[in-house]
Amino acid sequence: MAYRDNTKVIHIGNKVIGGGNPVLIQSMTNTPTENVEATVKQILELEKAGCDIIRSTCPTLEAAKAIGKIKKQIHIPLVADIHFDYKMAIAAMENGADKIRINPGNIGGKDKIMEVVRVAKERNVPIRVGVNSGSLEKDLVEKYGGVTAQGLVESALDKTHIIEDCGYDNMVISIKSSNVMMAVDAHKILAEKTNYPLHVGITEAGTVYSGSVKSAVGLGLILGQGIGDTIRVSLSGNPVEEIKAAKLILRALGLKKDGIDVVSCPTCGRTKIDLIGLANKVETLAASYPYNIKVAVMGCAVNGPGEAKEADLGVAGGNGEGLLIKKGEIIRKVPEDQLLDVLKEELDNWKG
Repeated sequence: MAYRDNTKVIHIGNKVIGGGNPVLIQSMTNTPTENVEATVKQILELEKAGCDIIRSTCPTLEAAKAIGKIKKQIHIPLVADIHFDYKMAIAAMENGADKIRINPGNIGGKDKIMEVVRVAKERNVPIRVGVNSGSLEKDLVEKYGGVTAQGLVESALDKTHIIEDCGYDNMVISIKSSNVMMAVDAHKILAEKTNYPLHVGITEAGTVYSGSVKSAVGLGLILGQGIGDTIRVSLSGNPVEEIKAAKLILRALGLKKDGIDVVSCPTCGRTKIDLIGLANKVETLAASYPYNIKVAVMGCAVNGPGEAKEADLGVAGGNGEGLLIKKGEIIRKVPEDQLLDVLKEELDNWKG
């Protein structure tokens, strides 16, 4: 884990990334930022789901000014996403953005970048320098014979040097691609060339189902090498689904300890209860508890009791009924329609 431990520490509002600090989860609102009420409502939902840092687009002055109003009603850092107009970056910072996301390649000439950096310096606002495989510069595409990991890294470093030349190094770097293995290779190369903290994600990953799979593979390979300080799972769906997927990825890698780990069997012909329905309800229920425990939902008497005994709390199904198992001991037998209520009661009164 040498890469993550040695990255530069960056403060984003009341959160910290880099230097071996916990990997934080990000998402992005999909409401019009100008609609303060709708944007705040969505951010509060994301906070409840476990979002650590939130980003909103600022394509207009009205959106940039809304940043200040939104910040007063939320509890996590707010990042302003800027493209093309440097004035929006300045306005967003003047209205309290905790970080800005820009691509120095499309924000304007050197003088405009210097203006953005000047305000960032005055307010100590971190800058996320973003590079996307879909917008890689033509000269780098030609140099490397197409869009490649090496081209992405060179583009990202070129852009960080632009900011550094303005006398500023309060930065986070992101290099994103929808090609999983290209993203993996690019992050490996970049981590060896810089100590700036890295924002990791597989861009345009897809729908909730396919995007979660692609993100799990890509982020798993990258984070598993000790690379990455903050992540976003980019999905075409409700942003809350991004948080759910990100939490599961981090837990699977041992990078997130809080929250209940729900395990369930895949079912077979022996299953005599609605195990699939119960498992989904248990997963939804468990998301609202902070305990670092394992809850097992098993479908039959063959492997169920044994697997459930290895968990802190679990149920093993029978014929229209199930066993409640706690800390390896069978507590009682209850009808199928009471299994969820019994688990909730145990979680409500959990003392470890």
